[in-house]
Amino acid sequence: MSLLPRTSEEFSSAEYWESFFKKRGEKAFEWYGDYNKLCGVLHKYIKVQDKVLVVGCGNSELSEQLYDVGYKHLTNIDISETVVTHMNQRNAECRPGLTFQQVDATQTPYEDASYGAALDKGTLDAMASEEEGALAKNMLTEVGRVLSVGGRYVCVTLAQESVIKLAVEHFVQLGWAVRLHCLQEESGKEEDSFALPVFVLVCTKFRQPMPKPILEMCLGEDGAPTRLVQVSELLSAVREHQAYSALRKRLRTGTDASSNLSLTLCHTKTGLPRYTLTVQDSSPRTKVPGSKHFAIFIVPQGSETAWIYSSGEGRKQLAASANFRRLVIVAMHRNQEYTDMLAVQSELSPMVMDLAPPGMPANQQVPFLSVGGDLGWREEVSQGVSQMSGQYCVENVKGEDGELYRRLVFLSNAALVQSESRLVSSNTTTSQKKKKNKRKSKSAAAPAISSTSLSVDSGFLCCAHHEIMVAGLALLGVGMPESKDIPLSVLLVGLGGGGLPQFLRDFVPNVSVEVVELDPVVLEVAKEWFGFRPDDRLTVTLGDGLDRICALEKEGAGLFDVIMFDVDNKDSTVGMSCPPAAFVEASILQKVSSLLTPRGIFILNLVCRDSVLRKSVLQRVSDVFPTILSRKIEGEVNEVLLCIGADKETNAIKKKRNSSTCDHSFRKK
Repeated sequence: MSLLPRTSEEFSSAEYWESFFKKRGEKAFEWYGDYNKLCGVLHKYIKVQDKVLVVGCGNSELSEQLYDVGYKHLTNIDISETVVTHMNQRNAECRPGLTFQQVDATQTPYEDASYGAALDKGTLDAMASEEEGALAKNMLTEVGRVLSVGGRYVCVTLAQESVIKLAVEHFVQLGWAVRLHCLQEESGKEEDSFALPVFVLVCTKFRQPMPKPILEMCLGEDGAPTRLVQVSELLSAVREHQAYSALRKRLRTGTDASSNLSLTLCHTKTGLPRYTLTVQDSSPRTKVPGSKHFAIFIVPQGSETAWIYSSGEGRKQLAASANFRRLVIVAMHRNQEYTDMLAVQSELSPMVMDLAPPGMPANQQVPFLSVGGDLGWREEVSQGVSQMSGQYCVENVKGEDGELYRRLVFLSNAALVQSESRLVSSNTTTSQKKKKNKRKSKSAAAPAISSTSLSVDSGFLCCAHHEIMVAGLALLGVGMPESKDIPLSVLLVGLGGGGLPQFLRDFVPNVSVEVVELDPVVLEVAKEWFGFRPDDRLTVTLGDGLDRICALEKEGAGLFDVIMFDVDNKDSTVGMSCPPAAFVEASILQKVSSLLTPRGIFILNLVCRDSVLRKSVLQRVSDVFPTILSRKIEGEVNEVLLCIGADKETNAIKKKRNSSTCDHSFRKK
């Protein structure tokens, strides 16, 4: 038997509701929540002595229960003759003062300002679908007419966006105060509830219209109101609560190891993101002890971009090693203060049970896990804005290895570290650093060394793909005794923090490096915060890398022994984040080939998640460079392509065989 409308238009049909109540019969229909769920917020806004108009009462028990607790001045109206007759018969003897009338809510016979409150449970939702909302507007106008000054329209609603927008904009234009309560289900009751939460809209009439809108949002019946400025902000808050409610119901009613559900918790006062929670369920094949239902893992500050925390496969491995049915992985955000692990636990604990797996006992203790039992450490040392890349920050972090690192992060993609360098005390030598590596610190406190006394360790490559790019120079015999006096010219597109070109300049004999960088802000950041120092062997050309390649080609062929592309793609809609697609077009690859010397090689950092696109890129590269040596980075999407042209292939492979022991000559020092 179909009891709920099949389409939204049926909600407002008198014929539908007439048929509905005949089918439903005696049983009350409380799909918006019963009295026990609603009484707290209703008693808050409707006084016992108020004269109350109940709009679209249906056969709900709500009016009867309000009458029984002292509300004796209720006028119930409904469009259905069947329900009005039934409700009058049901209450004639036990509640003689409770009346039900067949009245159209858009055309009531009542006098102006004759009621202190109007109560609507789902009627607005029903009417808003008819005549593009015209029926609902007429009903709201009628409610405004019959309410006295100080009177309240209290509407229980599912807050579909078009419905709540219609009502809120209507009363804001009239200068009324608008407050919206979101009533969440109690933990453990999601199995029998709707996925969407119930909202209660409270609109208060003033004698003089308010000059500026009063818009407030409350969580629960007693939650402190959050003041909003625009209707769009209120609608956004509603969507967030609805999405969270649907997520919570999904989590409480099932498990799915293949999904990566996540939500962001924001600071109550500032609205800024504070925590991102990602839910990872164990595989059904994993044997989990019966008592290990659920745990929370706190990612150390500064480690959130690590593969094991940021990738789906990494999180699966983390969950498997923790061996819980469900693991919630918590990342802390930048520009937020966190006192200690106990404070974080206290802050997150009220929400923990909302995310628990189905079947977990209500009194089950939920452990908080972390690396070394601390929160890590992060310090922002600079921030700014690039016209090309947006907001950025430079931060010092403490790695899980106990070392200090400096990072450049563009906030448009805060999960990606643009550049990273290891930090050392300004008076620490490389040899001293090696000795210190043997005794790692386990403290989470901020380092005793001041940021001003820290400097970048230019002899250390943080990025694994940079290690491979440097090791690829062994194809040219770099590192071999017979090659120590042979000059080496390198063109590098993409500066970042300058770690790679400085390493080449400082540790590769007889090298000259030209770096092409599009963003002047990146160059300034590299100089100020990453110790980048150009000289006659390391020059920087500001401009588009493609334009520079075209200009160099006009100067002549065979200018460089090595050309490296290490440049990111700002277009997130493409499944390739490095390089931009234009850099691997056939015409550009041909120009790259012509710029290489007879012994030259092309080295490409490729980051491509789209398998079809990757195959296409590899085909275009191989059309120009017949021999490609590929090395994928473990735990990352990056792969480094060492590309050799047809006329260089035999010689390069011979050198590769002769120098096989030198492949990692320039790995971490």
